[in-house]
Amino acid sequence: MTGQAAPRPTRLLETVLDVGADLDLRGTLQHIVDGAVELTGAAHAALTTVDPARDGLAGIRARGPDGAPGPGHRLRVPIDVHGEPFGALHLTGRPGGGPFTVEDEQVLRFLAVRAGIAIGNARLYEAARQRERWIEGAAAVTTALLTRQNAGDALTTVAERARLLADAAAGVILQPTPEGGMEIVTAAAPDDPDGIVGATIAPGSPVLRLLLGGEPVFVDDSATDPRMTTHVRHRFGPSMMLPLQAGGRLIGTLALPRRRGDRAYTETERLLATQFASQAALALVLADARHGRERLAVYEDRDRIARDLHDLVVQRLFATGMMLESTQRRPGAGAIGDVLGRAVEELRSTVQEVRTAIFALQQPPAGPPTGLRGRVLRETEGAAARLGFPVSARFTGAVDHRVPDPVADRLLTALREALAGTADREGVTRVEVAVDVTTPLPDDRDGVRLTVRDDAGPGTTTLWCSPL
Repeated sequence: MTGQAAPRPTRLLETVLDVGADLDLRGTLQHIVDGAVELTGAAHAALTTVDPARDGLAGIRARGPDGAPGPGHRLRVPIDVHGEPFGALHLTGRPGGGPFTVEDEQVLRFLAVRAGIAIGNARLYEAARQRERWIEGAAAVTTALLTRQNAGDALTTVAERARLLADAAAGVILQPTPEGGMEIVTAAAPDDPDGIVGATIAPGSPVLRLLLGGEPVFVDDSATDPRMTTHVRHRFGPSMMLPLQAGGRLIGTLALPRRRGDRAYTETERLLATQFASQAALALVLADARHGRERLAVYEDRDRIARDLHDLVVQRLFATGMMLESTQRRPGAGAIGDVLGRAVEELRSTVQEVRTAIFALQQPPAGPPTGLRGRVLRETEGAAARLGFPVSARFTGAVDHRVPDPVADRLLTALREALAGTADREGVTRVEVAVDVTTPLPDDRDGVRLTVRDDAGPGTTTLWCSPL
């Protein structure tokens, strides 16, 4: 008959189907509570869990006219999942004020059994989905680390990806300090970035001893746990601190704190995060090794080029210069003596420039240049970028060994001023820089001479010298 409620067996079947249809754990629990109200007509239904932290649940899921238990008869039915207690259904306030019937209890117990099966399936589904996300995240981190060059970028990648996977307030990387503590070197904390990097864990901390020993640390509340000693601990609640360790080598620690009041990490989340940290540590080691191999290949290639330049180019140029000098000294060579002299000087200049190029190839491909020679070359390279053509640089004598640092600093200041003046002049198409430590000063003292020449107009020469 139209408008009549469906018989209880039919409604029970529909409720069971609804409960089993949702693979989301929270949705499954809500269907259970709603079904209990529908089947018994209770004024209020609540579901409590034995271990809220395991599934990250807030405990009670309730439905009813008042939203809270009221006076009246009560009925409680336990829910087990795979033979273990999960929680219980609580009903309060049957229509008419009477007690719950035996049939009500039987219906509710049947619903609890089906609910246990559905909760078990939802747990498996949620665990599989979480595992898939963490595996994909670990793969993405590995791919990113093996294609990046900068160590700081690699740590930031690990911290940010882990923060997103763990739904944490921050992703933090700590590394050991020379004093025996640990310091936060990288932090991915978009909501609270200030003051995190640089925070330290003092030597001797109980947490530190565990981390340095390769043991993970799980904290329920960072703000109140006496083991936590950083000055930013009061900002956070539940946290995981996971060693980044591969092949017996401790790279650092990955910390994933949540906000105060946020839910605690579940056992599944702890396990997956620990596995992620192990894989990320291995990826960091592999990325570092790959980067080292690439740098070694660059060194070897540059060394080969430098050897070729020295063994082939310089020696041939030197031999050609000797041959021209010999020709210049022959009888009857007076008519072409000036030409030969200029050719010899040009060859000498070329040899100096090739030797400078050899020195530049022998410098590390990254990092600041070392020695006066390298610092001068850095200045000439910067000037070349402004001028639009290479700047020639020649060195005579052991400039790196003979020129002390204070004198070298003053020379570089004079060089910058001279090159800046050259860049401001019109018509400059060639600039030559020469540093000489073999020619004595006018008072016969040992000294260093800096000469900067350009070809603007009649040519401009800047000369600077200083005693050693």
